[in-house]
Amino acid sequence: MADLFSRAERSWQLVEASWNVLRSDRELLMLPAISGVATAILGAGFVALAMGSGAVEALSGGHAGQVLGSFYAEIFVWYIVQYFIVFFFNTALVAAALARLNGGDPTLKEALALAASRSGQIFGYAVISATVGVLLNILSERLGLIGRIIEGAIGLAWTAATFLVVPVLVVEGVGPVAAIHRSASLLRRSWGENLIGNGGISLAMGIACGAIGFVGICGGTFAVHQGQQALGILLYAAAIVGVLAVALVGSALSAVYRASVYCYAALDEPPHGFDDVLIRNAFIDRNS
Repeated sequence: MADLFSRAERSWQLVEASWNVLRSDRELLMLPAISGVATAILGAGFVALAMGSGAVEALSGGHAGQVLGSFYAEIFVWYIVQYFIVFFFNTALVAAALARLNGGDPTLKEALALAASRSGQIFGYAVISATVGVLLNILSERLGLIGRIIEGAIGLAWTAATFLVVPVLVVEGVGPVAAIHRSASLLRRSWGENLIGNGGISLAMGIACGAIGFVGICGGTFAVHQGQQALGILLYAAAIVGVLAVALVGSALSAVYRASVYCYAALDEPPHGFDDVLIRNAFIDRNS
């Protein structure tokens, strides 16, 4: 139990350290915001395409066999485009974070230019990730509960193995397959599989989103029931904006943390603004 509390404390300290880096360059928040808008537009377009092609009606009407092949093909293309958008802006975000961690003062233009120079590698990585995503989705649907369990296990392993792919693409400029191997190698060599710090960021952001959503929804519902429709709508809107804002901050924090992990794993020294002992203890190497 004591070890659990110490790990939680270290995770929170990592959130604070990442936040201090993020505060020095708030322009970093623009990149996940643009990525979120782009993926939302893409998602809406995919839904419209699926409805227009009759895939939704066929699936809901029990005629899945008539459209399953083309539907999976559409999902695959959508995955590729979505992943490319996400990875492109994540690459720009990590590039800016790495520059900031090394004492630089990056601009959005410079970060986007670096991401553009890695477009080929990013697209290749998007294709690989989309392939993994579609195969896991098929596996989950075909094997039911067992498939979902396998999907979850493979998904976790894939997430751990690719944790440092984007920083590797930014700094080393290798191909997507080599970047995956390099990411897995760095993670095994330095930290093992227990990504305590990143889990702490996700937990903190999840709690914040839950609290904002709960207060906003409960407050808005109460106001509506009391006849204060305008106040209720305002509270609902505030909750949505608050959750989106926290999500943006969480995405940027994760990128800063990911960049810092790469700096330490590749260079064997903590980046500026992170305590050496704190970074070392944030991960457990099972081989040690």
